[in-house]
Amino acid sequence: MILPRQTYLQQSVHHPKYVEPGPVTVSLAIIFVSSVRATEVNTHLLFTSVSSQSPTEAVMDAFEYNANPGRVVFGPGSIQKLPDEIKRLGLKAPLLLSTSQQADQAEDLAKILSAGSITPAGIYTNATMHTPSHITEAAMSFLDSKSADCVVSIGGGSTTGLGKAISIRTGYPHICIPTTYAGSEMTPILGETQDGKKTTRSDPKILPGIVIYDVDLTMTLPPALSATSGVNAIAHAVEALYAKNKNPIISLLAVEGTKALAEALPEIICDPNSRPAREKAQYGAWLCGVCLGSSAMALHHKLCHTLGGSFNLPHAETHTIVLPHALSYNAPAIPDTMVKLAEALPGSEGDATRGLNVLLEKLKVKRALKDFGMKEEDIDKAAEIAVSNQYPNPRPLEKEKIREVIRRCWAGEPAKADL
Repeated sequence: MILPRQTYLQQSVHHPKYVEPGPVTVSLAIIFVSSVRATEVNTHLLFTSVSSQSPTEAVMDAFEYNANPGRVVFGPGSIQKLPDEIKRLGLKAPLLLSTSQQADQAEDLAKILSAGSITPAGIYTNATMHTPSHITEAAMSFLDSKSADCVVSIGGGSTTGLGKAISIRTGYPHICIPTTYAGSEMTPILGETQDGKKTTRSDPKILPGIVIYDVDLTMTLPPALSATSGVNAIAHAVEALYAKNKNPIISLLAVEGTKALAEALPEIICDPNSRPAREKAQYGAWLCGVCLGSSAMALHHKLCHTLGGSFNLPHAETHTIVLPHALSYNAPAIPDTMVKLAEALPGSEGDATRGLNVLLEKLKVKRALKDFGMKEEDIDKAAEIAVSNQYPNPRPLEKEKIREVIRRCWAGEPAKADL
């Protein structure tokens, strides 16, 4: 029997291999229990410490860490716990959300709820990429005719976004059931599109109160979508490593999440039915989602919001194409991050940009925005939008170089750190 993975924060003195430190040493360990069997416990130990034994030693940077509240239910078959989770909140009439393509999964949820003596208030199946305002307005009108007391979203980032949009407008609790690796279920961030422009806002009330991760719901996710959704998740971790509000806890999660996904995704491409690979990918996506919810995003996410919202490009595919190029642009300003990523990405040979190029080759994904409808004449407009509002980034934004980054994304060229 495999029990759900759990994360434990504990002082390193509790670890059996603890060695008594010298004076004034503070240590923190994070142990990820990746699987627990009757005869086996697999763990990954990540360890960081700071010591003042010598005045010449490096001192850890000051930081602030705010943990986002929320409940995670993780494990195969955990979708069956949905009725109990709703009852636990003292609620009884959920509005179910999905895209039109995943309407069958919403109907399956309704059956699970009925078996648990809960009758859904309704099912809305028109969630749309980039959370357009007119779709949210239509969903709100649909909701007005129902007697719902909470929202349950099942699907990827599109459905999660609609669930967030409704929850923040109504105050209804939001239970999120992700079926991809997007990670937005773990964030207090909502991106909405109106009149061709995508804007984001952050509010603790946007964060879903409960997230249910059930690997069974990801087993039919097509390999190509698994690949781009997974790289989208890696992007969250990458930017968390050089965020203006980075901290050692999130950095540990970022490296672990990146490593898990970088190992699992190629396995899924080779064998889409591999349950261990699917579990590892979902585990990595969870960690990367925590990173996204706890860190200020920079160039990569700003570029993707510009490209996706302004040119209606597909979300996960855009993240996949942009990530190695955005990282290569920032590389000169983030040497420590590049080292950490190179260690987490197989095939890096000490170069994180190479590691991402190798990963995308293994995943056989499209590398050019032009393949998704972006026109060459859109490059200048995209560059103008991308630099119009300055935002924190490790390296100052130079319009001509950002334009070249976007051009390479449009053309589908391999990333290289030469700008």
